[in-house]
Amino acid sequence: MVMKVSTSMFFDKASTQLGNVQGSLAKTQEQLSTGKLITKPSDLPDKASLVTRLESEIARQNTYQGNIKSVETRLLGEETALKNTSDVMFRMKELAVQAANDTLSPADRKTVALELNELRNQILSLANSQDSNGNYFFAGSRVSQMPFGPDAKGVIVYKGDQTRMVVGVGDNRRMNLNIPGSDAFGSVVRDDGKGGKVGVGFFQALGDLIDSVKGSNRIGIQQGISEIDHLQQSISDTEAQVGTDLNVVDSQNNVLDEITLRLKTTMSDIQDLDYTEAITRMNKDQMALEAAQSSFAKIAKLSLFNYIN
Repeated sequence: MVMKVSTSMFFDKASTQLGNVQGSLAKTQEQLSTGKLITKPSDLPDKASLVTRLESEIARQNTYQGNIKSVETRLLGEETALKNTSDVMFRMKELAVQAANDTLSPADRKTVALELNELRNQILSLANSQDSNGNYFFAGSRVSQMPFGPDAKGVIVYKGDQTRMVVGVGDNRRMNLNIPGSDAFGSVVRDDGKGGKVGVGFFQALGDLIDSVKGSNRIGIQQGISEIDHLQQSISDTEAQVGTDLNVVDSQNNVLDEITLRLKTTMSDIQDLDYTEAITRMNKDQMALEAAQSSFAKIAKLSLFNYIN
């Protein structure tokens, strides 16, 4: 049996070979231009799938880092407000002790009361501190509502709620985003005069102290001094909690950085190009292309008559 060989068969075979070599060279050049071994999923399907999963995991870690940045920013704002409040409270305590001194005249105490009132207003402003987005730090979940303000009787009361908002900062790790104002600016407990106890809000207690100083009420002044110590402790405890939370933020940030670095290293090992190997492969492809082009040019000139002869 004699197999017939046609010029078109040689032409098709050479054309296919030329196309394959050109495709291989183009792929290598694309890899060199991107620095990636995988330029499209069909290159290495299994590895491409793994890279996709790693990218998804890195994106999740980035979300956690964004959340923890929000927590840190808020905690730093709360810490500043609480520290400034604590400083003002110390000054109020000094003035209250001064007002309790028998050497002060009623007129002197009224002057002290004026400064005490200004200091209370300063604390009120700190308790109503907002972040850069206009959200109140100490309002619980009612971030758009001023947490401390006057009620119908003009008494400053807490108008937020007791909700502690939480956000995810890691796999199975969550952190509080806020501290309710009712916790930070706590109340005091007094005798109600009937053998029972009654709670008095932070700013009402300060207001009562100011009224006692203004009226030279020594019993009220002594009670106010004692209550300032209690209110100061509430601020200090909250400030300590914020400091602890900030330490947790630092620690969790380090954890997330390590996880992200490990994921990126793994992904780099999978998809980053070995430039030395790729350049060597490109040189071989170029040589193969030149050879294929030369062969194709010769075949293109052939006819069946030339081939037979």
